[in-house]
Amino acid sequence: MSTTLNDRLHVLLEPLAVTAGVDLEEVTLSKVGGRRVLDVTLDADGGVDLDTVAELSRAFGEALDGPEGTAVLGDGEYRLEVGSPGVDRLLTLPRHWHRARTRLVKAQLGAGGEVTGRVLESDEDGVLLEIPPVKGRGKATERRLAYAEIAKARVQVEFNRKGLDDADEADDAEDVDDVDGVEDADVEPDEA
Repeated sequence: MSTTLNDRLHVLLEPLAVTAGVDLEEVTLSKVGGRRVLDVTLDADGGVDLDTVAELSRAFGEALDGPEGTAVLGDGEYRLEVGSPGVDRLLTLPRHWHRARTRLVKAQLGAGGEVTGRVLESDEDGVLLEIPPVKGRGKATERRLAYAEIAKARVQVEFNRKGLDDADEADDAEDVDDVDGVEDADVEPDEA
């Protein structure tokens, strides 16, 4: 099996991403308006911050402009674009499903049909979805899908996202209560 240029670029850049504690999701070299554009997509649990993107952009540029990078990419000009996956990214790996916990997803099934549900949990073999009731009537149900059953799946955009678990809500409330950077303590009033 022959390796593609994108595969060789992935092998060159992945150790830098791993060192920074992020996953190198995708490397794609394409031509846009006669110029070569190298798109690099990074992700991590909790997302990738802008400082990490900037650090890795510099590190990737140095690697690509060095002897190993020139051997893979050649001497021609290119534009490097480093970022995180968009909301329309396909969920193809177990870690994608793990990172989509509490999110609403639409999955097209290999046997036909589709399922829309909220990701409750996932593991190396499949995902447990909470399926909302039809037309808001009845109770939500749960359905376990093996990844092998899923032909294609994407996170759905929600403007009023529901589904945060108690720990997430507590974290959100703690962030609001702790605006001054000082942990609040339960203090009883002095008795006179």
